[in-house]
Amino acid sequence: MKDLITAHINEPPQLEKLYRSNKALFKRTFSSVYPELKGNSVADVWHERLSYDSDDIQWGTSQDLALLVGASLVAGLIAKLPAFAQLNEEFFYTRNIGFIIFPLLTAYFGWKNKVSTKTMALLAGAFVVAAIFINSLPNQPTSDTLTLSCVHLVLFSWSILGFSFVGNSNNSEKRLGYLKYNGDLVVMTTLIVISGGILSAITVGLFSLINLDIGKFYFENIGVFGLAAAPLVSTYLTQTNPQLVGKVSPVIAKIFSPLVLVMLVVYLGAIVYSGKDPYNNREFLMVFNALLIGVMALIFFSIAETSKTSHHRAQVWVLFLLSALTIVVNGVALSAILFRISEWGITPNRTAVLGGNLLILVNLLLVMIQLSKVLTKKTSLADVGKTIAIYLPIYSLWTIVVTFLFPFLFGFK
Repeated sequence: MKDLITAHINEPPQLEKLYRSNKALFKRTFSSVYPELKGNSVADVWHERLSYDSDDIQWGTSQDLALLVGASLVAGLIAKLPAFAQLNEEFFYTRNIGFIIFPLLTAYFGWKNKVSTKTMALLAGAFVVAAIFINSLPNQPTSDTLTLSCVHLVLFSWSILGFSFVGNSNNSEKRLGYLKYNGDLVVMTTLIVISGGILSAITVGLFSLINLDIGKFYFENIGVFGLAAAPLVSTYLTQTNPQLVGKVSPVIAKIFSPLVLVMLVVYLGAIVYSGKDPYNNREFLMVFNALLIGVMALIFFSIAETSKTSHHRAQVWVLFLLSALTIVVNGVALSAILFRISEWGITPNRTAVLGGNLLILVNLLLVMIQLSKVLTKKTSLADVGKTIAIYLPIYSLWTIVVTFLFPFLFGFK
């Protein structure tokens, strides 16, 4: 997108076409290249246009809204399949939860980004193969490989959505934009779910005042459709109105990064003081790894947000220290996993966690090295973002291995 904007800066019709193809990406990219184009009359006009904060919400065309309503209904119907087809709910939802939303979002971004028919067919085929595979696994609720496949299948579906979001291009800028989209999606979906929850509580409460108990019917029908539609509506709003959370997400990143840094320092000190360790406590190790993944996600989200805006040196220091501390946490978790493997042998869970932690360790080391170069003014924060973006497909490959190969490698244990 950056190269296209620069190449067509003196061609207003082409710029308008680029803008309408992906407003959110265009706005972020233009903001990053404008300092180089400042003084050009067309660039200055576009800067004023994109900098203008309108109070109006853009709802798109009637066709866009019709597609949104249709997709929301489809998502709700998929979520209600166990009730319609008399399927076991635990069996269905544990294996197919990702198929309620991800295929529809993939189709949406494929349409918006004008992804080639061949590519969309491959992505659709990947969903079909994944659905057949996961629903064909033996029904053994205590199977570790089944649990791992179900969990990593959601991450695999997330990866497919990423390919659709990036479109026919394969540059790091759009991959980083995908991380930012996920952050915006979480913010907007949370707001919608909270608002929907308040509306639901009021509705059920009002009906109870006239002695009509609609709670079960409401949550099994309207509530299910609402939850299924929330990510779709959130995606539509964030893509048509980038300004809605465009200023909120960077603020969240700036506020929570230093807070998490302080929390991590205190927590590591508390671990030493309490005498707790993840070497002999499986549950503690699980919490430790959850903490690791959460902090890493915050680092990546913060870099995705900060790399496109002006940043202070203090922000970079916070991200650098947070990366360093997360590497320490990762090192402790890795040593605990290796200890448990040496003591009690290899299991599917230990192997999956070991592989994931090794990938995270390498990624964090690369990010920390790049952040150190930013501090010494040898590179820019945008290059840190590229390091993250280039590494993303490796995570996708790991999800494929765990989802599709682990059940066979470990004999469906």
